[in-house]
Amino acid sequence: MPASVLAPFHLAFPVDDIATAEEFYTNVIGCSVGRSSESWIDFNFFGHQVVAHLSDTSGNESVNLVDGDHVPVRHFGLVLDKSAWLRLRERIERSQTDWMIAPRIRFQGQPGEQGTFFVRDPAGNALEFKFFDDMEQLFAT
Repeated sequence: MPASVLAPFHLAFPVDDIATAEEFYTNVIGCSVGRSSESWIDFNFFGHQVVAHLSDTSGNESVNLVDGDHVPVRHFGLVLDKSAWLRLRERIERSQTDWMIAPRIRFQGQPGEQGTFFVRDPAGNALEFKFFDDMEQLFAT
C-alpha cells in the first residue's frame, strides 16, 4: 500500500514522568502536543497519534540480534524519507541525546537495505527511525 494512503496509527506507551516526556518529545523529536491530563499526553508523532501514559516503567528488556545490533524487542518508530531522517538525526545530535544504536546503514548491499538509528526517551522507551533509498525494499525478503 503506498504511504500516501496509509492511515495514521495510534500507540500508547508507558512513561514515568509526563513533564519529562513532554520535554523530550517536543524539544528533541519535534512533536506537537494534543490533549493531555495529569496522567497522559498525546503527541503528533509525524502525523500519528502516540500517547505517553504515566506508569511504572521498570522491568527487564529483551533484545534480538539484528545485523550486528542488539535491538530491543519492544520499540516503535517511523520510516521517514531520507531528508527527514537526516534532519531528525541532526536535531537529536544537537540535543546531545545519547544514541542507543548510532545512525548507520543496516543490511548494506542486501534486500531491505536501510538507514537506521535508535534513541531512548527519558522513560527508557526505545524509538527507531529509519529510511529506505528504495521504499519498495520496506518489506523485501
